[in-house]
Amino acid sequence: MNIKYLVVHCSDTPNGRETTAADIHRWHLERGWDGIGYHAVIKLDGNIEAGRPMYWQGAHADPYNHESLGVCLVGKDKFTDEQMRSLEGLFLALHAEYPDAQIVGHCDLNTHKTCPNFDVKTWWADVQKRSID
Repeated sequence: MNIKYLVVHCSDTPNGRETTAADIHRWHLERGWDGIGYHAVIKLDGNIEAGRPMYWQGAHADPYNHESLGVCLVGKDKFTDEQMRSLEGLFLALHAEYPDAQIVGHCDLNTHKTCPNFDVKTWWADVQKRSID
């Protein structure tokens, strides 16, 4: 796949309620999809669970699925420090592997979405600044 976007999502579940990749997989199957659409899920404790293999096209940001990888933070709009540290580490690694990819929130690709309910571009600029300092 030619990855052009690394996309941050949220599960849109109540803040503080643990959700797993297996839960999301079940929900997506119930919608008639081929299973979990995200490539990774970051739980409340910061643990990263695998979703779809990175080499499989996701189902998370139509019509960009063929050129993107999707990572889902559990919650709606209040994420734990552990989640944000894991997101930072994961996206630094993904950016190293796909240096030309844009780091965006789902809302940056689909204007009718608010997910992940924070400004990913500003967050990523802060991450890059810290990694240089």
